[in-house]
This record gives sequence, C-alpha cells and structure tokens, in this order.
Amino acid sequence: MGLYNNSIKSKRILFARNGTITTFLILFALATLFPIYFMTISSFGDPVEAGAMSYSIFPSKISFESYKFFFEFSPHSWDWLLNSFVVAVSVTISNVFFATLAGYAFAKMKFKGKNVLFAILLGSMMIPGQVTQVPLYILIVNIFNLQNTYTALIMPSLVTVYNIFLVKQFMSSIPVEIIEAAKIEGCSQPKIFWHIIMPLSKTVMAVLAILTFMSAWNDFFWPFLVTNTMEMQTIQVGLKNFRFANTTYFAPMMAGATISAVPMFILFFSLQKYFLEGVTVGAVKG
Repeated sequence: MGLYNNSIKSKRILFARNGTITTFLILFALATLFPIYFMTISSFGDPVEAGAMSYSIFPSKISFESYKFFFEFSPHSWDWLLNSFVVAVSVTISNVFFATLAGYAFAKMKFKGKNVLFAILLGSMMIPGQVTQVPLYILIVNIFNLQNTYTALIMPSLVTVYNIFLVKQFMSSIPVEIIEAAKIEGCSQPKIFWHIIMPLSKTVMAVLAILTFMSAWNDFFWPFLVTNTMEMQTIQVGLKNFRFANTTYFAPMMAGATISAVPMFILFFSLQKYFLEGVTVGAVKG
C-alpha cells in the first residue's frame, strides 16, 4: 500500500511539474507571437494618424488601404524592398561562402600561425559593434567615398567572425579519416572542399543562411548611416519616413513592416529542417 501511495504521489508531482512547464511555454509562445499578431492586425487599419489610431487587439474592420497607401506614399517603396533584397542576398551568399572556406581552413588545415590568428578573431568578437561604427563610417564614406552605394551597404558584412567560428566548430566534428582517404585517392584541396566538405556541411550552411539573411534584412543602423537618398534606403530605414514630427502613419508603417517580414518567414520555413538540426552546431566540441 505504501509503494502504491508513493507511486500515485510521484505521478501527481510529475503531472503538476509538466503542467507548470507546459503553461510557462504556452505563455512564452503567446508573448513571443503577440508583437507579430499586433503588427499584422494593425496593418489592416485605415491609413490615419497615430492620434486617431485605436490600438485594439481585435480589429473592428479589415481594410487593405494601408497596404495601398504604403506603395503610393513614396515612389521608392519598391526600391526599399529591392535594396534590402540585394543587400541581404549578397551578404548571405558571401558569408556562407567565405565562412565555410575559413572554417574549413581553421578546422582541418595546418598552417603557421593558425591558432594565433584564430585567437585574434575570437578576441575581436568581444569588441562591441557600436565601437567600430565610427571608424568604419570614416573609412567607407570619407576615405573610399562610397556613401549611398551598394558597396557601402554590403562590404562591412561580407563575412563575420561569429559565422567563421560556427563553421569551424561544426567542421571540427567531421572525421579527418574522410579527408585523408580523399587525399590518398588523389583529390586536391579544392576538390575535397567542393565534393566532400560542402555536402557534409549543408546543415551549418543553412543555419548561416537563415541567421545572416535575417540580420542583414533587419539591419537599420548601418544603412541609416551610409544612405542619404530615399532611393538607396533599405526597407527598415524607409519605414521611418512614415513618422514625422507631429504625426505618424501608424497603419501604413505596420503594413510595410508586415511586408518586410514575409521574406524571413519564407526563408525560415523553407530551411527549418536544417535549422532545427543544426541549431546547436556551435556547441560541438572540436
């Protein structure tokens, strides 16, 4: 009887604990999804000023006028989306390519000064990004005179140290015997990288693509610094044009934000299989 009572008590404790965890996760999910829900719902309001906007959770009516207003308000609305797409895609491709190359070199190749160079790269990750913005701006704008160009928007983000570190940690788990066998068969380093390493690294490359695209697409501060005309602004910078000193076109701004979120959802759900498999690749011990 005592064992039976203890078993019932243990089940009740386990049920209560699981119920608490489930409740917490549901509340956390709702808190995470609520900004997206509010942004989407607000985008279906009328294109009126913020002072006349009713910030209600449930809309009284559904209207697409704000989406129409978003594209008619400025002749550069399509330019903002195109600029964001060009910058995000370019930065994503360059990061995936160069980070994969560098990660492979640090993980599997032997060269003089490798450990010192990698330590310097890791040390640079400790420097806050805000500290480098001023010298980077002087370099891009004053020295190279590249302000208001795609080069200025793309060049500083061609490859990041974090992505190199992530790939290096992943490739450290690839058995070295595979590479040695390829060398015995007469494969050169480019062939090994292209035909062996890259197919084995699809997971980490997908993770890099998602994280880098989201970061580049959502970036506001750097595009705001190096662009001074509306036709070269990205979508995140362009949305500020809906806010003035005494008024804000709230619903059209939310419509633009909703439109800007669509590519990220498409990318994530198309690569979520690889993302979920590789979300912990940075924790792989080399």
